[in-house]
Amino acid sequence: MLCTTNIWIKIQKCAIPHKNLYFLPTFVPENSSQETKKMALSETLYGKTPEQLAAVCAELGMPRFAAKQLARWLYAKHVEDPMRMSDIAAAHRAKLAERFRPAFTPPARITESADGTKKYLYRTQQGAWIESAYIPDGERATLCVSSQAGCRMGCKFCATGRQGLQHSLTTAEILNQIVSLPERDSLTNVVFMGMGEPLDNTDNVLRALEIMTSEWGFGWSPTRITLSTAGVTPQLRRLLDTTRVHLAVSLHNPFAEERAAIMPIERAYPIRELVDVLRDYDFTGQRRVSFEYILMQGLNDSPRHLRELCRLLNGLRCRINLIRFHRIPDSPYFSPDRAAMERFRDTLTARGITTTIRASRGEDIQAACGLLSTRGLEGEKR
Repeated sequence: MLCTTNIWIKIQKCAIPHKNLYFLPTFVPENSSQETKKMALSETLYGKTPEQLAAVCAELGMPRFAAKQLARWLYAKHVEDPMRMSDIAAAHRAKLAERFRPAFTPPARITESADGTKKYLYRTQQGAWIESAYIPDGERATLCVSSQAGCRMGCKFCATGRQGLQHSLTTAEILNQIVSLPERDSLTNVVFMGMGEPLDNTDNVLRALEIMTSEWGFGWSPTRITLSTAGVTPQLRRLLDTTRVHLAVSLHNPFAEERAAIMPIERAYPIRELVDVLRDYDFTGQRRVSFEYILMQGLNDSPRHLRELCRLLNGLRCRINLIRFHRIPDSPYFSPDRAAMERFRDTLTARGITTTIRASRGEDIQAACGLLSTRGLEGEKR
């Protein structure tokens, strides 16, 4: 079915097994008509909250109750083509189709690892590229989503940080990574640990979390979601006050100067101030806080680092996830061997901090922690 704007296109032969999904080509060629370009750069209906949908209804002269109908179509049925929303008046469907462009876009490329991990490549509406990673593990299936195209945090051990920031994703672009996933129905968890710093795109990320966890939205429990941050402290309280999702903090070194050398954000938002903020919140219930610690040989794996970690986190109910460093080109860092990582883990656990070693997944397709990057695709045309 094509609507009158000729912009809603059903992909007949795509990898997405959800019959309700309609896709817009993710890149608008330069030779497109002015009408097509205008439509492509307009707003999406998908990604709006009930309050925003109510404002749309008022703008288009639709009854207020239509906002609930729209939310049900968008987030319960994952139907975004207004022309298929059968309980909306035909005249209003036509107005919606004219006013809003589609949000759903299929992955441009799927790469599969020997361990079953899959990496999905998407083109953003602004012409940049992002990646997400699907990680199956027995009965658990986790999707690692991106919040930005690139990242401006500049962490020295991260491939995404090396490419800089192209732009932040819209709420629809964040959610599209979930909705367009072929394995969507098997997902048990989503982690905001892909490209970008989520708290550098707080408005759109919080809106995505609201849609994911609200009864009128996806209806997910917040405990299915973890958000990772390098430590944008001013936005942290906002996240903790408005959501109940799990939190993961990228720590990687407990000493301020050493951390600043590999994570420039330390100079703006010191890790000690972030930990002080966390002490104001209760993590004894369902919501958890963890600290991610990439072990780098000779850089952050000594006994003095162990002692300082324990001092920094003393009294805070948390856990530490140790991560093997995955080499990126021209990196001066190396990971210690497995035995050294286990000794580090056991020492922290013995001192009262629950510590685990995260299994590396998808390294052979550059989908493991710290490896996501679309730098080589910059400027590539579809």
